[in-house]
Amino acid sequence: MPELPEVEVTCRSIEPYLVKQYVTNVIVRNPRLRWPIPDDLENTLTGLKISSVTRRGKYLLIDCSEGTLILHLGMSGSLLVQHIGIPPQKHDHFDLILDNGMTLRLRDPRRFGAVLWTTDDVLCHWLLAHLGPEPLSEAFNGTLLYKNTRNRGASIKETLMNNRIVVGVGNIYANEALFRAGINPKTAACKVGLNRYTIMVTAIKKTLELAINAGGSSISNFVHSDNSQGYFQQQYLVYQRTGKPCLKCENVIKQIKQGQRSSFYCPNCQK
Repeated sequence: MPELPEVEVTCRSIEPYLVKQYVTNVIVRNPRLRWPIPDDLENTLTGLKISSVTRRGKYLLIDCSEGTLILHLGMSGSLLVQHIGIPPQKHDHFDLILDNGMTLRLRDPRRFGAVLWTTDDVLCHWLLAHLGPEPLSEAFNGTLLYKNTRNRGASIKETLMNNRIVVGVGNIYANEALFRAGINPKTAACKVGLNRYTIMVTAIKKTLELAINAGGSSISNFVHSDNSQGYFQQQYLVYQRTGKPCLKCENVIKQIKQGQRSSFYCPNCQK
Protein backbone atom coordinates (compact mmCIF):
# COMPACT_ATOMS: atom_id res chain seq x y z
CA MET A 1 0.00 0.00 0.00
CA PRO A 2 1.33 3.47 -0.81
CA GLU A 3 2.21 5.11 2.50
CA LEU A 4 2.97 8.71 3.43
CA PRO A 5 6.26 9.02 1.50
CA GLU A 6 4.69 7.66 -1.69
CA VAL A 7 1.69 9.98 -1.36
CA GLU A 8 3.93 12.97 -0.63
CA VAL A 9 6.10 12.17 -3.65
CA THR A 10 2.94 11.93 -5.76
CA CYS A 11 1.66 15.24 -4.39
CA ARG A 12 4.88 17.06 -5.21
CA SER A 13 5.14 15.56 -8.70
CA ILE A 14 1.58 16.27 -9.88
CA GLU A 15 1.27 19.73 -8.32
CA PRO A 16 3.16 21.68 -11.05
CA TYR A 17 0.91 20.20 -13.76
CA LEU A 18 -2.38 20.90 -11.97
CA VAL A 19 -2.20 24.27 -10.20
CA LYS A 20 -3.76 27.17 -12.13
CA GLN A 21 -5.17 24.78 -14.73
CA TYR A 22 -8.84 24.48 -15.68
CA VAL A 23 -10.60 21.12 -15.79
CA THR A 24 -11.91 20.59 -19.32
CA ASN A 25 -13.32 17.09 -18.94
CA VAL A 26 -13.66 14.14 -16.58
CA ILE A 27 -13.74 10.51 -17.70
CA VAL A 28 -14.95 7.80 -15.35
CA ARG A 29 -14.39 4.31 -16.78
CA ASN A 30 -15.18 2.38 -13.63
CA PRO A 31 -16.93 4.14 -10.73
CA ARG A 32 -16.74 1.09 -8.47
CA LEU A 33 -13.74 1.95 -6.31
CA ARG A 34 -13.64 1.58 -2.52
CA TRP A 35 -16.45 4.14 -2.45
CA PRO A 36 -18.38 4.89 -5.67
CA ILE A 37 -17.17 7.87 -7.68
CA PRO A 38 -19.95 10.51 -7.57
CA ASP A 39 -22.32 10.24 -10.55
CA ASP A 40 -22.28 13.94 -11.45
CA LEU A 41 -18.53 14.52 -11.08
CA GLU A 42 -18.02 15.41 -14.76
CA ASN A 43 -20.56 18.24 -14.62
CA THR A 44 -19.30 19.33 -11.21
CA LEU A 45 -15.62 19.63 -12.11
CA THR A 46 -15.66 20.77 -15.74
CA GLY A 47 -14.74 24.45 -15.95
CA LEU A 48 -13.30 24.70 -12.46
CA LYS A 49 -9.78 26.07 -11.82
CA ILE A 50 -7.38 24.14 -9.60
CA SER A 51 -5.86 26.38 -6.93
CA SER A 52 -3.75 23.94 -4.91
CA VAL A 53 -2.69 20.32 -4.44
CA THR A 54 -1.96 19.25 -0.87
CA ARG A 55 -1.79 16.12 1.27
CA ARG A 56 -3.42 15.12 4.57
CA GLY A 57 -2.22 11.75 5.77
CA LYS A 58 -2.53 9.45 2.76
CA TYR A 59 -5.19 11.59 1.10
CA LEU A 60 -4.46 13.95 -1.80
CA LEU A 61 -6.56 17.11 -1.79
CA ILE A 62 -7.12 19.00 -5.05
CA ASP A 63 -8.67 22.37 -4.23
CA CYS A 64 -10.92 23.59 -7.04
CA SER A 65 -12.11 26.73 -5.19
CA GLU A 66 -15.75 25.62 -5.22
CA GLY A 67 -14.85 22.35 -3.51
CA THR A 68 -12.13 19.76 -3.01
CA LEU A 69 -11.44 16.55 -4.89
CA ILE A 70 -10.26 13.88 -2.43
CA LEU A 71 -8.04 11.15 -3.90
CA HIS A 72 -6.70 8.03 -2.20
CA LEU A 73 -4.37 5.49 -3.81
CA GLY A 74 -5.74 2.53 -1.87
CA MET A 75 -3.68 -0.68 -1.90
CA SER A 76 -2.27 -0.52 -5.41
CA GLY A 77 -3.02 2.85 -6.96
CA SER A 78 -0.87 5.40 -8.75
CA LEU A 79 -1.59 8.80 -10.26
CA LEU A 80 -0.03 9.38 -13.65
CA VAL A 81 0.34 12.66 -15.52
CA GLN A 82 0.09 11.90 -19.24
CA HIS A 83 -0.53 13.76 -22.48
CA ILE A 84 -4.10 13.75 -23.74
CA GLY A 85 -4.54 11.01 -26.30
CA ILE A 86 -2.46 8.29 -24.64
CA PRO A 87 -4.80 5.26 -24.64
CA PRO A 88 -5.92 4.06 -21.19
CA GLN A 89 -4.82 0.70 -19.84
CA LYS A 90 -7.02 -1.95 -18.25
CA HIS A 91 -6.91 -0.52 -14.73
CA ASP A 92 -7.11 3.20 -15.61
CA HIS A 93 -10.42 4.08 -13.97
CA PHE A 94 -10.48 7.89 -13.80
CA ASP A 95 -9.11 10.78 -15.89
CA LEU A 96 -9.01 14.45 -14.96
CA ILE A 97 -8.34 16.31 -18.22
CA LEU A 98 -6.74 19.75 -18.04
CA ASP A 99 -6.51 22.72 -20.40
CA ASN A 100 -2.71 22.39 -20.64
CA GLY A 101 -3.10 19.22 -22.66
CA MET A 102 -2.35 16.87 -19.76
CA THR A 103 -4.41 14.19 -18.06
CA LEU A 104 -4.25 13.15 -14.41
CA ARG A 105 -5.02 9.42 -14.54
CA LEU A 106 -5.81 7.08 -11.65
CA ARG A 107 -4.52 3.56 -12.22
CA ASP A 108 -5.71 1.14 -9.54
CA PRO A 109 -5.60 -2.63 -10.22
CA ARG A 110 -7.28 -3.62 -6.95
CA ARG A 111 -9.80 -0.75 -6.88
CA PHE A 112 -9.33 0.12 -3.20
CA GLY A 113 -8.61 3.74 -4.07
CA ALA A 114 -11.05 6.65 -3.90
CA VAL A 115 -12.21 9.68 -5.89
CA LEU A 116 -14.57 11.81 -3.80
CA TRP A 117 -15.83 15.39 -3.81
CA THR A 118 -16.85 17.79 -1.05
CA THR A 119 -17.96 21.42 -1.00
CA ASP A 120 -17.56 21.64 2.79
CA ASP A 121 -14.36 22.21 4.76
CA VAL A 122 -12.33 19.23 3.56
CA LEU A 123 -10.58 18.81 6.92
CA CYS A 124 -14.02 18.19 8.45
CA HIS A 125 -14.81 15.43 5.95
CA TRP A 126 -15.57 12.12 7.67
CA LEU A 127 -12.43 10.54 6.22
CA LEU A 128 -10.14 13.27 7.58
CA ALA A 129 -11.83 14.72 10.66
CA HIS A 130 -10.38 12.24 13.16
CA LEU A 131 -6.85 11.97 11.78
CA GLY A 132 -3.93 12.48 14.14
CA PRO A 133 -0.99 14.86 13.64
CA GLU A 134 1.24 14.86 10.59
CA PRO A 135 4.48 13.05 11.49
CA LEU A 136 6.69 15.61 9.72
CA SER A 137 5.05 18.57 11.45
CA GLU A 138 6.34 20.41 14.53
CA ALA A 139 3.14 19.42 16.32
CA PHE A 140 4.28 15.80 16.31
CA ASN A 141 6.81 15.39 19.11
CA GLY A 142 7.83 13.01 21.85
CA THR A 143 5.80 14.76 24.55
CA LEU A 144 2.58 14.50 22.52
CA LEU A 145 3.16 10.85 21.66
CA TYR A 146 3.97 10.01 25.28
CA LYS A 147 0.84 11.78 26.53
CA ASN A 148 -1.47 10.10 24.02
CA THR A 149 -0.26 6.55 24.76
CA ARG A 150 -0.47 6.35 28.55
CA ASN A 151 -3.54 4.13 28.48
CA ARG A 152 -2.67 2.13 25.38
CA GLY A 153 -1.81 -1.50 25.96
CA ALA A 154 -1.43 -2.21 22.25
CA SER A 155 2.08 -2.74 20.91
CA ILE A 156 4.08 0.30 19.92
CA LYS A 157 4.20 -1.00 16.31
CA GLU A 158 0.40 -1.21 16.07
CA THR A 159 0.05 2.16 17.81
CA LEU A 160 2.26 3.88 15.22
CA MET A 161 -0.08 2.54 12.54
CA ASN A 162 -3.14 4.00 14.26
CA ASN A 163 -4.13 7.08 12.22
CA ARG A 164 -5.71 8.69 15.28
CA ILE A 165 -2.29 8.72 16.95
CA VAL A 166 -0.22 9.78 13.93
CA VAL A 167 -1.12 9.71 10.24
CA GLY A 168 0.45 7.90 7.36
CA VAL A 169 3.43 6.12 8.93
CA GLY A 170 2.31 2.71 7.67
CA ASN A 171 3.82 -0.72 8.04
CA ILE A 172 7.09 -0.31 6.15
CA TYR A 173 8.13 2.90 7.85
CA ALA A 174 6.98 1.86 11.33
CA ASN A 175 9.33 -1.14 11.07
CA GLU A 176 12.22 0.98 9.87
CA ALA A 177 11.69 3.75 12.43
CA LEU A 178 11.46 1.34 15.36
CA PHE A 179 14.77 -0.19 14.32
CA ARG A 180 16.40 3.24 14.16
CA ALA A 181 14.97 4.04 17.60
CA GLY A 182 16.12 0.70 19.06
CA ILE A 183 12.61 -0.20 20.27
CA ASN A 184 11.15 -3.71 20.05
CA PRO A 185 7.86 -3.64 18.06
CA LYS A 186 6.19 -5.89 20.67
CA THR A 187 6.67 -3.35 23.51
CA ALA A 188 3.37 -1.99 24.84
CA ALA A 189 2.93 1.67 23.91
CA CYS A 190 2.17 2.59 27.53
CA LYS A 191 5.50 1.12 28.62
CA VAL A 192 7.61 3.43 26.43
CA GLY A 193 9.01 6.39 28.36
CA LEU A 194 9.21 10.02 27.35
CA ASN A 195 12.90 9.92 26.43
CA ARG A 196 12.41 6.92 24.17
CA TYR A 197 9.40 8.55 22.54
CA THR A 198 11.53 11.59 21.78
CA ILE A 199 14.11 9.32 20.15
CA MET A 200 11.34 7.52 18.27
CA VAL A 201 9.85 10.72 16.85
CA THR A 202 13.28 11.70 15.55
CA ALA A 203 13.61 8.25 13.98
CA ILE A 204 10.17 8.48 12.36
CA LYS A 205 10.91 11.88 10.85
CA LYS A 206 14.32 10.76 9.58
CA THR A 207 12.90 7.56 8.06
CA LEU A 208 10.09 9.39 6.27
CA GLU A 209 12.38 12.14 4.99
CA LEU A 210 14.88 9.60 3.64
CA ALA A 211 12.05 7.72 1.95
CA ILE A 212 10.63 10.88 0.35
CA ASN A 213 14.08 11.86 -0.90
CA ALA A 214 14.43 8.38 -2.42
CA GLY A 215 11.08 8.68 -4.19
CA GLY A 216 9.29 6.28 -1.86
CA SER A 217 9.17 2.49 -2.11
CA SER A 218 8.21 0.65 -5.30
CA ILE A 219 7.73 -2.92 -4.10
CA SER A 220 4.28 -3.51 -5.58
CA ASN A 221 2.34 -1.35 -8.05
CA PHE A 222 3.46 2.09 -6.91
CA VAL A 223 5.08 4.33 -9.52
CA HIS A 224 5.62 8.09 -9.79
CA SER A 225 3.41 10.35 -11.89
CA ASP A 226 5.84 9.88 -14.80
CA ASN A 227 5.71 6.07 -14.39
CA SER A 228 9.21 5.87 -12.86
CA GLN A 229 9.91 4.01 -9.62
CA GLY A 230 11.10 4.95 -6.15
CA TYR A 231 14.14 3.24 -4.70
CA PHE A 232 13.87 3.46 -0.91
CA GLN A 233 13.41 -0.33 -0.87
CA GLN A 234 17.13 -0.52 -1.55
CA GLN A 235 17.76 1.15 1.81
CA TYR A 236 15.61 -1.05 4.07
CA LEU A 237 17.29 -1.89 7.37
CA VAL A 238 14.83 -4.56 8.58
CA TYR A 239 11.69 -4.61 6.39
CA GLN A 240 11.48 -7.86 4.38
CA ARG A 241 14.95 -8.89 5.59
CA THR A 242 13.80 -11.97 7.52
CA GLY A 243 16.70 -14.33 8.26
CA LYS A 244 19.32 -11.90 7.00
CA PRO A 245 22.03 -10.44 9.26
CA CYS A 246 21.29 -7.19 11.06
CA LEU A 247 23.21 -4.37 9.43
CA LYS A 248 24.31 -3.19 12.89
CA CYS A 249 25.12 -6.31 14.91
CA GLU A 250 24.84 -9.17 12.36
CA ASN A 251 22.24 -11.04 14.44
CA VAL A 252 19.39 -12.56 12.44
CA ILE A 253 16.39 -10.36 11.60
CA LYS A 254 13.15 -11.86 12.94
CA GLN A 255 9.61 -11.68 11.53
CA ILE A 256 6.36 -11.84 13.52
CA LYS A 257 2.69 -11.05 12.90
CA GLN A 258 1.09 -8.08 14.63
CA GLY A 259 -2.47 -7.06 13.83
CA GLN A 260 -2.37 -9.18 10.65
CA ARG A 261 0.70 -7.30 9.41
CA SER A 262 4.31 -8.51 9.38
CA SER A 263 6.84 -6.92 11.72
CA PHE A 264 10.58 -7.18 11.19
CA TYR A 265 13.13 -6.46 13.90
CA CYS A 266 16.51 -7.31 15.42
CA PRO A 267 16.04 -8.85 18.90
CA ASN A 268 19.55 -7.72 19.85
CA CYS A 269 19.33 -4.07 18.78
CA GLN A 270 15.67 -3.50 19.67
CA LYS A 271 14.79 -3.85 23.34
